[in-house]
Amino acid sequence: MKILVAVKRVVDYNVKVRIKSDGSDVDIDGVKMGINPFDENALEEALRLKEKGLASEIIAISLGSAANQDVLRHSLAMGADRAILLETDADLQPLAVAKLLKVMVEREKPELIMLGKQAIDDDAGQTGQMLAALLDYPQGTFASSIQKEANILTVTREVDGGTETLALTLPAVVTADLRLNEPRFVKLPNLMMARKKPIETIDVTTLVIAVAPRLQLIQVAEPPVRKAGIKVNSVEELLNKLRAHEGILV
Repeated sequence: MKILVAVKRVVDYNVKVRIKSDGSDVDIDGVKMGINPFDENALEEALRLKEKGLASEIIAISLGSAANQDVLRHSLAMGADRAILLETDADLQPLAVAKLLKVMVEREKPELIMLGKQAIDDDAGQTGQMLAALLDYPQGTFASSIQKEANILTVTREVDGGTETLALTLPAVVTADLRLNEPRFVKLPNLMMARKKPIETIDVTTLVIAVAPRLQLIQVAEPPVRKAGIKVNSVEELLNKLRAHEGILV
């Protein structure tokens, strides 16, 4: 079984983002970047399937500028067999990403396509679902457990009321939740070896896919500062304040 894993380059989850002075977008100049955490879970699960003898090849793919090579090097250091960069400086939105991934799925013909359930920069959570629709593949989103037997993939997924278990006939699309696994620590020697491995680069313009943004970002702003709370000395005082507060009925 061949597995294709999409990985996105985002601001490191430990970094507190800041907004540009004109409010046009988030300022990422000089900010530490890294692999999207949910995509790292997807890659880790693909590697575990290979270690169990259930997968033969793992291909990591990323879309964006040449700077995205760093997350592909990270993927190779984790254990991916190949890396592909769809290079573009365009602002790629979920539908454009899904269309480009569809082209690569048709070229590589993987039995399983894995992504993170969402990217932590825009939290859209749309690409996996759109890709499954374009391919007309079964999908398992927000996966917290994956089991494979023959041509059936059993996916336990997170839902509002708990969990749901699906049986998917391969090929299929699966998006990973953080509960799926704990990604392995990448050792420095592996990172050094990954620097020497080739990364296939494809210019997006050669794929003849419309990637122009369909949505326009109007403004980015900080959420309003939450007002400070107060302490009360008794339940009676609390009730009196609630009664006095406009719109509160006790």
